[in-house]
Amino acid sequence: MLDGMVISIDAMGGDNAPDIVIHGIEYFLKHAGKGRHARFIIHGDEEQLTALLAKTPKTRERSEIHHTNSIIAMDAKPATAMRRGKGTSMWNAIDSVKQGQAKVAVSAGNTGALMAVSKLLLRMKNGVQRPAIAARWPHQEGFGVVLDVGANLECDANQLREFAVLGEAYYRALYKNKNPSVGLLNVGTESMKGNATIQAAHDSLSGSELGLNYIGFVEGNDISMGDVDVIVTDGFTGNIALKTAEGTAQLLGKFIKGALNDNFFSKIASIVNLPALRRMKKRMDPRLGNGGLFLGLNGIVIKSHGGTDAIGYASALNVAIELADSDFLDEIERTLDALHDEDDNVEIHIP
Repeated sequence: MLDGMVISIDAMGGDNAPDIVIHGIEYFLKHAGKGRHARFIIHGDEEQLTALLAKTPKTRERSEIHHTNSIIAMDAKPATAMRRGKGTSMWNAIDSVKQGQAKVAVSAGNTGALMAVSKLLLRMKNGVQRPAIAARWPHQEGFGVVLDVGANLECDANQLREFAVLGEAYYRALYKNKNPSVGLLNVGTESMKGNATIQAAHDSLSGSELGLNYIGFVEGNDISMGDVDVIVTDGFTGNIALKTAEGTAQLLGKFIKGALNDNFFSKIASIVNLPALRRMKKRMDPRLGNGGLFLGLNGIVIKSHGGTDAIGYASALNVAIELADSDFLDEIERTLDALHDEDDNVEIHIP
């Protein structure tokens, strides 16, 4: 059995698995500083994985294959995954965390199935109503965190307050920031803006004694400006915002590429400015923000985009190792205890 910092991998989850998964681990081990300390339990088809590991020596050296030829399809319904998922690569990857064999699980598989199986095996933390998916979001100062981005299409005020606590603890663990700012996404920053749920969540967070650095309402443009570290919203709004941002980044990349190849002079200018263009391309690369966390579980599960490449998968692994190497779960427990103590004395009313 492996020792040290162990990450459990669903090798068969994702649009291009297992190739991208194994090459993503190899890229991670070559380029991530903390990756040198990581070891991997890789769940999937042994024949396919053995052939891939033969071409990826660093991954082969640090990995142990746990064979299964069963997978959860990318279009499987969550209920089906819970009934028939036992023994699949996804199920086994999460079960390794439950059994204490690994500190974190990573999958690029079906999001709904991954959420359902994670809840079934790891269970929710005491008092957490429903999990949230937290996504890293690039902005001009580095990265922020937005949640929820798809797990809960509708949220009540208590859930939004809960997300604020979970997201703040996540940001502190990931970016080593002791006092991250927290904002509530709204259609405006004025106090009268927003529906009854948003208003109730705002009133509760404003009067809270949890010690959060809550700055109030923020707007959509604040997500990318970097003025707030953690932005809280429901999963419907968050998912649309995330997909819109990814599409905008891709469109801008195509515009820039087209402009730089428009004529002879623009091509010369692009050669002269190549270092700056490479830096800009890297900052705009959505792959570097890959890796969403399922918040609220008794364990750490990271969701990679299903269609990512090796670089994107390596980014998800980087999130995994940072959280595995932190006191994140202890921080979550501490902040949730404070939240529940406050709940005993405060009741949220929606007008």
